[in-house]
Amino acid sequence: MKNPKAVVLIVEDDPAILNGLLDVMIFNGYQAVGVEDGGEGLKKGLREPYDLILLDVMLPTMDGFSICRKIRRKKPNQGIIMLTAKGAEEDIVTGFRAGADDYVSKPFSLQELMVRIEALLRRMGKNPGDVEISCRGMIFNGKTLQVSCNEKSMALTRREMDIIAYLYQHQDRIVPKHELLTKVWHYSDAGIETRTVDIHILKLRKKIASLIGDIPFILTIRGEGYRLEPGA
Repeated sequence: MKNPKAVVLIVEDDPAILNGLLDVMIFNGYQAVGVEDGGEGLKKGLREPYDLILLDVMLPTMDGFSICRKIRRKKPNQGIIMLTAKGAEEDIVTGFRAGADDYVSKPFSLQELMVRIEALLRRMGKNPGDVEISCRGMIFNGKTLQVSCNEKSMALTRREMDIIAYLYQHQDRIVPKHELLTKVWHYSDAGIETRTVDIHILKLRKKIASLIGDIPFILTIRGEGYRLEPGA
């Protein structure tokens, strides 16, 4: 991906957690910056543009609540997710009062963290599909909603681009249909009977075939889901 989904600042004083979060962010297509000191995190958060700030509560020189309040006063639209101790209800309440948009309790599931990050970015108008993806000689542009190859191009719908972006992000595995329904369509109940995924995939395949012919690209794994062809 040439353009990151979003730029994230991580303020966390535990080096193991910080490095792990940086790796996860970068793997999932985000640009990430990490700092271990609260005061330095505040300076970066105020001085530089970030789509999202992941903010621990207990930090050297300045706690996360104080940082959140100060950033919120200067940047009222800044996306902020607090990292709190598990079960610390008081921290959660204090974080929301300080201006946090959401919280994740430690120890946290990386899947839950990514779901909360993507949900917050969507609410803020930063679509995870607003990326440029290059594969199989094609360029998928999430901003112009065009896929091009060898001077030919086709228009994509927002949903089609989101499907490509999600399958590309998870190209190392098969993506079940119910996962696409919850992550791309944002259905709360992915168990409902619907052919909407199949129909969108079929239309998407036809557009891609018009550019590269019948080369396998989006594979259907019977009874399991979809994945991008490994050589993509």
